[in-house]
Amino acid sequence: MNNEIKILFIGDIVGKPGRKTAAKYLETLKSGLIDVKPDFVIANGENASHGFGLTQKNYNELISCGIDCLTSGNHIWDKKEIFKYIDTAHKLVRPSNYPENTPGQGSRLFKLSDGTKIGVINILGRVFMNTLISPWESLEKEFELLRKETNIIFTDFHAEATAEKIALGDYADELGISAFVGTHTHVQTADEKILQNGCAYISDAGFCGTSRSVIGMDIQSSRKYLKTGIPERFDVAESDTTELNGVSININKQTGRASSIERIKYVMNNNEENTTMEG
Repeated sequence: MNNEIKILFIGDIVGKPGRKTAAKYLETLKSGLIDVKPDFVIANGENASHGFGLTQKNYNELISCGIDCLTSGNHIWDKKEIFKYIDTAHKLVRPSNYPENTPGQGSRLFKLSDGTKIGVINILGRVFMNTLISPWESLEKEFELLRKETNIIFTDFHAEATAEKIALGDYADELGISAFVGTHTHVQTADEKILQNGCAYISDAGFCGTSRSVIGMDIQSSRKYLKTGIPERFDVAESDTTELNGVSININKQTGRASSIERIKYVMNNNEENTTMEG
């Protein structure tokens, strides 16, 4: 019996190019062409619908392609239909540090076919972002609830500042959380590590979308806005080459401690059907 579980986390999925690339990558995993065989797949989906928010149609699309849990962030409310379906979207986790009675759930418990339970927490940072309930308090509260059911607890910390991610990640390790993965900047960092008490950590997992872009969005409109400061309409970037960034994490089923974390970068040429992978 394998004593470890492998969790695959896919960074922020941006628009249709991101959705297509994630689906293709997961299809490739199932075919055995790539030697990554996850037991559980998590992805951040807050930018999946044209770069801002998540429609019910796109939620169903991502779940149907093999994603077991979708986390989110500050853009989760951008598509207003979210309020109509979030309470019945049982594989979607919104940030836990919104006020009490906010629709949806800030953490969820999942159970695999072999009985293994996995807890997933989503939290928003406060540095350079809208002020919400303390992420420190929220992490502790959700951890205590999930720990009653499992030792395997994964956290997606959707935050801007690397310092805030490192500090809260260290506290997550102290609590006994299995994996603490940063999202939001869409730029994959090279600081993956196993912390002192066995928590797998990376400051940002990166994104899934068009390679030639500004974090998944059209370059020209992004440049114009940054140069002039005048509000622009941002569209998802389109090109032949897309990429998927993420991490693969191995966790002991009994202790909940991680034994390894590996960065993933999968590049796909949509015309030539050629792909490369760095891990």
